Amino acid sequence: MSTPQPPFPDVTVTVIVHNDAGRLPRAVESVRRQTHRGLEIVISDDHSTDDTPRVARALAAADPRIRYLRLPENSGGCSAPRNRALETARAPHLMFLDSDDELPPEAVASLLAAHRERDIDFAMGAVRRIRVDTGRRSTWMPHLVAERRTLEGIGDDPRLFFEHLATSKMYARAFLDRHGLRFPEGIHYEDQLFSARAYCLAKRFTIVPEPVYHWYIAPYAVSGTASISNQRHLLTNVADRIHVQRLIDTFLVESGHESLREDKDHKFLKHDFRMYAGDLPYRDDEWLSAFADLVNPYLETLAPGAYARLPRSERVALQLIRDRRLSDARLAARGLGHSVAPRRLTTDTDGRTYWGDRVPESIEARRELDLTDLEPDTRPFSLAHFRHEITEVVHGPGPYADLTVRTYDPALRLPVGPQRASLVISPGRRRLTAPFRLSPVRPGVFEGRVRLDPAAARLPLSGFAGVRHPLVGLTCGDRSNRSILLAPLDFPPRTARVPYLSGATPHRVTIEPEGHAPGRLQVRWTPVGLTTALRPLATPRLRRAARLVTSALR
Repeated sequence: MSTPQPPFPDVTVTVIVHNDAGRLPRAVESVRRQTHRGLEIVISDDHSTDDTPRVARALAAADPRIRYLRLPENSGGCSAPRNRALETARAPHLMFLDSDDELPPEAVASLLAAHRERDIDFAMGAVRRIRVDTGRRSTWMPHLVAERRTLEGIGDDPRLFFEHLATSKMYARAFLDRHGLRFPEGIHYEDQLFSARAYCLAKRFTIVPEPVYHWYIAPYAVSGTASISNQRHLLTNVADRIHVQRLIDTFLVESGHESLREDKDHKFLKHDFRMYAGDLPYRDDEWLSAFADLVNPYLETLAPGAYARLPRSERVALQLIRDRRLSDARLAARGLGHSVAPRRLTTDTDGRTYWGDRVPESIEARRELDLTDLEPDTRPFSLAHFRHEITEVVHGPGPYADLTVRTYDPALRLPVGPQRASLVISPGRRRLTAPFRLSPVRPGVFEGRVRLDPAAARLPLSGFAGVRHPLVGLTCGDRSNRSILLAPLDFPPRTARVPYLSGATPHRVTIEPEGHAPGRLQVRWTPVGLTTALRPLATPRLRRAARLVTSALR
């Protein structure tokens, strides 16, 4: 049914699009089905060359609330189409939506209610991230949007620099016009600069905990279709991100907000640099050298307090880049967030312990690479840091793989001689354990071989769909330790069909490297066969029947 165009819309929602004819109707429909009806929808097309113009015109013809704008030439970014729509918007409140995302049905109503409760410059809410490959949902920066609150400026909570999305907010048009606040054109990461300006210029804004944006994430999109944030392999991407940071720094000084610099610098180190740091193991020497050339001059300008607020593992990776110890930076990056030890530790004459095989030369490097406070040689054994790396993978004719595991014990926590170890993985609720022995190679280094056989796992009768990462367990007397297992970054995945006589259905099982972050070994189970369709049936009786049917058909 057609919705009449409101004479004075309360909210203008701009949907920006470029060559996205397939997803544009979904985005627009999410605005049309808003529970608050008094709105207008502006489709702002950045000069698409596919079928987008025809699709957009058809959408506009079907609903008088929709207007279609087309830029005379492609701008190459999000700013120009947003700004052109902003110039023609008729409503006193403005929102922005990308064509590959959606608004939840209550988004407009929730944010508009916050504006009507009190005089604010903008309202913002929770963003739901949705993985397009798995459907998994999570909340972006949940700790910042957990409760309803109104802030008297960014100084009330500078952590909000981390929530730099322009699309999670509803702005008062008068606020944007009063400050001449528009999206910066001709640059990437324009949201970061726009949001930093909005946070600093706003006298009051409200946060609501309700979801107001659905952000679809395609982490493994091909390079030609990947979003800007998923193009971290491009050195131009690094340069663009640093350029916008410098623009933000200049704005903070010129607007009298220089006191927020440490908070903003901490956000850059913890979020922006951290995104690249997780990818360092996958980069070659030439890329790493160029990366250091780009980031090091900017890192020198950051507030020292911003570094001090980081976990030690992240400070180590940063310092190794700054010292151009690029091979060591790769090793350090594989442990971020997982308490993975370095291969070597070095102690100086004062008893201070440092990351790596040498005492750092500069005072700054000694401060950043000092691990003494982590008590590597005295912390409880269950919390001790080891490093387990697979040095060889030999696939069998079936689903199993023989792994050569090298364990580094840089703090010499293990006694001399062979060590009891096990490979542990838990698909479903049942644990698969493969014992093996680690033999000494030299002080602090051990090696052993173990067979990972997913066919030996006891799966739930309903089957198991998911990914698990094996752990290496160490036993020393009555003490135990479990740590992640790092895989070779480039060994080819191996998939086999496993019948699982104890389960309800056959599975495809893949042994592979993780492919991102530290690059753990992972095993992926996918149910196949007749009872895949029966997995949602939760009663034990129906599951037993499914098992009998499957067994009869084998």
